[in-house]
Amino acid sequence: MAFTSKALAEHHGDQQLRQAFKGIAVFLFWISGIINLLALTGSFYMLQIYDRALTSGSIPTLAALSVLVIGLYLFQGLFDIVRSQLLVRIGARFDRLLAPIAHRVSVDMPRFGFSTGEALERGRDVDTIRSFMGSQGPVALFDLPWVPLYILFVYFLHPVLGAVTLGGAVVLTLLTVLTELKSRTLALAAQQAYLARNAVADSNARNADIIKAMGFAGRAVSRFNEVNQDHLTLQTRASDVVGTYGAMSRVLRMVLQSALLGGGAYFTIQGQMSAGAIIAVSVASSRALAPIDMAIGNWKGVVSARQAFKRLRDTMVALAGITKPLALPAPTKSLKIDKISVAAPGTGRVLLTEVAFELKAGQGLGVIGPSGGGKTTLVRALTGIWPAQRGNIRLDDADLTQWDEDKIGQYVGYLPQDVALLDGTIVENITRLAPERDARAIVAATKAAGVHEMIVHLPDGYDTQLGPMGTSLSAGQRQRIGLARALYGDPFVVIMDEPNAFLDAEGEQALNEAIRQIRARGGIAVVVAHRPSILAEVDMVAVIQNGRLSAFGPKDEIVAGQRKASAKALKIVEPSLQSGELA
Repeated sequence: MAFTSKALAEHHGDQQLRQAFKGIAVFLFWISGIINLLALTGSFYMLQIYDRALTSGSIPTLAALSVLVIGLYLFQGLFDIVRSQLLVRIGARFDRLLAPIAHRVSVDMPRFGFSTGEALERGRDVDTIRSFMGSQGPVALFDLPWVPLYILFVYFLHPVLGAVTLGGAVVLTLLTVLTELKSRTLALAAQQAYLARNAVADSNARNADIIKAMGFAGRAVSRFNEVNQDHLTLQTRASDVVGTYGAMSRVLRMVLQSALLGGGAYFTIQGQMSAGAIIAVSVASSRALAPIDMAIGNWKGVVSARQAFKRLRDTMVALAGITKPLALPAPTKSLKIDKISVAAPGTGRVLLTEVAFELKAGQGLGVIGPSGGGKTTLVRALTGIWPAQRGNIRLDDADLTQWDEDKIGQYVGYLPQDVALLDGTIVENITRLAPERDARAIVAATKAAGVHEMIVHLPDGYDTQLGPMGTSLSAGQRQRIGLARALYGDPFVVIMDEPNAFLDAEGEQALNEAIRQIRARGGIAVVVAHRPSILAEVDMVAVIQNGRLSAFGPKDEIVAGQRKASAKALKIVEPSLQSGELA
């Protein structure tokens, strides 16, 4: 039977997780069996004490039994420690295996329309599973398969008491199933409410300056409080379900314990059991029902861990279908856009339709057009941030999907509208966290961006810590460091989205010089601009409006055409203004 690509990905993703933990799970199963077998020590001890040592009055027998029991308890404790430490290390191993993958997905998710809270959820899933592995939840699950061992032991002491213990185990199991059925939907709803609450909290934190300056902190907090109340309501209901069934299971266990003691006393009076068997039944039955009761008490953690594992498994499946492309030689010839259409990942709304043009090495393109026309969407497509729904973007005839994500950064530089710098040093930001510092390339990039002098005047120079989002710098300084980052390593294509938005005259001069240098070394510059001054060093212009490429060609021709169109529109509007038709 042939697998589809998705089925192959699922198979591969499952295999990775199974191979990583299957052997350890089998070992834990058997070590749990040894622990549960040794847990019968107390019951046997009671049988021997009441039925042999007390009746014989032998102190040596009592001493020998006690020494043996202490030894068995020490072995049980040793195996319990081994199991506990193994579970903690499995959680840590799981974290080491999946945390980098989860974070990689978290980095990618926002560009596909997910909120920051949703993106970070994969990392929290790893934390959830690691915490669960160190709790009593896995212990209960590994002990559950050995419950029949205790029921058989009680059955051999007396069949009726064995049947009562089995009945109690069945009822507790039904309570566990009811807990699962009742809590599943509530847990999912509570998780969604939790994400919604985090999304609002993240939005308020990112817009803290605006909220403070414009005085609507109270309304922002009220908005958070509304979604937080929804989360708390669902979380409370889910906890109530688990707590209610947990209390019921504990009451049932106490009733069963009393019933077994009373039944044992009755059968002892009838001469069907010994006095020691009463205590042995009580100890064994308590041990038989404890894992079920513990599982119910920890069911909230079990549900959370299972949901987290499912999400991480889906992540593994998605990534397993991605193959590493063949390493291609550095592009040196062209950038081709072949009838691309692009939709916003969050809504699916088409923002760019059938855009096509080609740029050769040494050319510079200025992208102009009205706000909301699709210029930034084009930039996101050219950089691979948003995938093209149709058409292709090619570097030297190779589609962007054929380039390794970790390698293409050497050939593409990007300066976004809103420059966000990493929480690190200036060098780390400019080199894009490169492990080695190429001093010559770093200084060349900063000088090309006209920011070298500003950096060396800082107290720590290039090793200055920028803090979160680089807020210690002005908007213009951040933009110029962002430009240096885009220019670092002399990438073949440099894409800049309104790079002069926060620049003064000196900054614009440095920017124009950078565009000139890009073209002079045989690179390609793509610049989105509102101000015409930035078009001084480009030779081609594209006009994007209403999601379409309305004009493309040499700068002089396109600018002249735009002026004619503006003049024609003005001639139409002026008579209307004079006659009052537009009043």
